[in-house]
Amino acid sequence: MNTPRHELFCDQQDDPIKFLIVDDDEVSVMAIKRALKKLNIINPTFVAKDGQQALDILRGECGNDRLMPPYLVTLDLNMPRMDGFEFLEEIRKDVELERAVIFVLSTSDAPRDVAAAYDNNIAGYIVKDNLGDSFVKALDMIDAYTKVVELPR
Repeated sequence: MNTPRHELFCDQQDDPIKFLIVDDDEVSVMAIKRALKKLNIINPTFVAKDGQQALDILRGECGNDRLMPPYLVTLDLNMPRMDGFEFLEEIRKDVELERAVIFVLSTSDAPRDVAAAYDNNIAGYIVKDNLGDSFVKALDMIDAYTKVVELPR
């Protein structure tokens, strides 16, 4: 019987890539975690319920340890306190975080939302249309991305 091979995404210098999931919807967070598990990905994963909590994690504020690169952020747009667009504006103004690699995962397919997200230099925009298959496909694509692209430090 073959045991599944667990994979750790690493950057070009073999540092494990951390995932920061920024989403207030527990169902979406669980779907992302299930998709990672289905792909046998065991990278460190952190969760923030809104943009402010994500910034606190990235900056090491409010009792959090600073999340050191390399990391990838998956970002929902509609959240309380600080939504995804506010997060994008704030992170792009921060000289220490401005190069963060961010993929938007949103239920919105509105052209103005897609354009506004890309205006803030995101790596990709993925519509949450099917919480099972679309997350597996999206994370599989992100896996391929991490194997080809040099991530910022």
